[in-house]
Amino acid sequence: MTYVITEACLDVKDQSCIEVCPVDCIYSEEEDRICYVEPQECIDCGACESACPVQAIFPEDNLARESVQFIEINSLWFKDKGAARLRVEEFA
Repeated sequence: MTYVITEACLDVKDQSCIEVCPVDCIYSEEEDRICYVEPQECIDCGACESACPVQAIFPEDNLARESVQFIEINSLWFKDKGAARLRVEEFA
């Protein structure tokens, strides 16, 4: 299991989650509209979930049905940032 950042992060990018992550597995670049969790690096500690001011971060197995696609989007960013950004735009 890993944590997933969902659509509630869209255009917020508070980055409190990045600051508290003990393994630095949350990433975002200037042109991104959300932050992304690297699933291979996440240690499932949950520090990011409680730090998020908009409740955008959830354990993978506890996602709302409408947010399940963010599992793929988070993972995709680490393979093809452009494709992940296009997928995020679908929620704008």
